[in-house]
Order: sequence, then C-alpha cells, then structure tokens
Amino acid sequence: MPYTLVSAATLGFDLVRLPAGRAVAGVLLTALQSDDAALARLAGTHPARGLERDERLVLAVRSRRAREMAVAVPHVRTAAAGARAAGDRAAVLVEQLEQGTIGDAPTLERLVREDVLGGEHPSGGLLGLDLLAEAADVLADAAIGYWAAGVLPPLVRRELTASYDGVADSTPPAGPESLDLGAAGADLAGFLDGLRGLDDAGRARWRAAVDEGRAERRPWAAAMHEASWAAHVSGRTRVLATAQLHAVQAFLDAGFDRHDGAAGVWNAVAGCVQGIAMGDLLDEGALTVLRAPLTRSA
Repeated sequence: MPYTLVSAATLGFDLVRLPAGRAVAGVLLTALQSDDAALARLAGTHPARGLERDERLVLAVRSRRAREMAVAVPHVRTAAAGARAAGDRAAVLVEQLEQGTIGDAPTLERLVREDVLGGEHPSGGLLGLDLLAEAADVLADAAIGYWAAGVLPPLVRRELTASYDGVADSTPPAGPESLDLGAAGADLAGFLDGLRGLDDAGRARWRAAVDEGRAERRPWAAAMHEASWAAHVSGRTRVLATAQLHAVQAFLDAGFDRHDGAAGVWNAVAGCVQGIAMGDLLDEGALTVLRAPLTRSA
C-alpha cells in the first residue's frame, strides 16, 4: 500500500512502530513546512556538491545499495508469510501488527518527492528545478535512513541522514499551534501537549478507553474517511497530514510503545486528531466517534 498525504494516519501507524519513526516524522514535517529559503539550505548540504564525476558515481552506488538494504524492514506480507509457515495463527496477527509495516522504502521516497515536494508545495515553485531536486535528495535520503534505521548498519544510516541533520538541528519545524486551523489549531496543540504529559495512569486510561471502544471499529473507519475527504475537498490535506505527523511525535513522547501502536492506541489518537482538525466540517455523529477515546480517557 503506497503512502499518501491523504492517508497520513496510516503512515503514522507505521511510524509509531518503527525504531526511528519519530525522526521520520521530523523529516516529513521539515519537508512539509519549509519555505524556499529553508529548502535552499537543505539543497546546499547535498553530499554530491563539489564532487568530481567519479566521486558522484561512487556516492550514487552507495545510495542505491542503502536503498536495497532498506527493503529488509519487515513488511506485513513477509511477517504474515513467516507466521503462516509456522502454522501459528496468533503469531500472524502479532507479526502483522507489531512488526510488519504497511508501506515500504520506495513508497516513502515517492511520498517525499511526489506528494510532499510536488506541485502543491507552497514554496517548491519558488526554487529552480535543480535546487528543488537537491533538497528532495537530502530529505528522501534522511527519511529512508531513519525509516530503515532498525536494519541499516549505523554507518550507512548516518551517511543517509548526515546532510539533513546538519540543517535540521538549527531549524526545527514549527509546532502544531502554527497550523492553519483557526481556533482548532490551539485545541490541537493543547491535545498533543496533554498527550506528551501522560504518566503511567494516563497511558492506562487511554488503553482502557481503546478496549472499551473496540466494537466501534467500522464507525471509526467511516468517520476517518469522512474527515480525510473533508480535508481533501477543503484544500486542507497537507494541514491534516502535518497534524498527524505532530501526533506521531507526541504519541512516542507520551511513552506509548510499538505494542500500543499495534493494539489500537495510535488509531484512537489519530482519530482524535482528525476530529479536532476537521471538526468544523464533520457532522456530530462522526465527531462523537472520533473523539470518543478522549472522552473515555478523561
């Protein structure tokens, strides 16, 4: 399944279960929120700058090999196949949801280059094509390096992320309060701040709220789709995707782990984000479903 900005909550489902998923979210937030000057700074760190032709070829080969290694990140198909081979039905579910990702490195790279930095990027058109391509290379390398951090040798991962890291450390992306959501921007920032501040008891309340709402899976999926469609028709897909990526970081900062992500807590958080961000365009029924975990966990 390819990653898209429309399905950012699904991307988040993978990121909260990856070892360096928080960093991947940071790369994508930088790509979404950078203006032309920030993109030009990223382009300026391109590792091929100043290299001779032979050196560029060596760099290209290393980049290709790193991407070949990144396919070793477990995917739901391979995780399920391994479990089926063992004849353990329960293991199928565990490996699919806790270990296997829905997307893969190529779909992540396409997301960066085509969705995030494509024609709808508000600042991409202000750069020359060469500069934009260099910025895309830096961001795609970093996204893949962090996405596959669990399987890449540390030296290979650092080589992919080094150019981005040098810029990102000095210019972190804006917070959720800056999103163009009107009054909902402050509500979203407050929700994510509250999430980050959860203690053991708070996390337990969220897990219990998820357990209580398991019968509502179908209404939840319909409400999520309604919110995504509302974002699309109102031109707020990029804003909603940005909100979900901030939620990935808040989820992990809150102390939730991979099992929580697989067991439904991430879906609950993502639903609350959809409900808060798109509340002005949703009917009461959808809002009630999406915000139910927040109400139960209060």
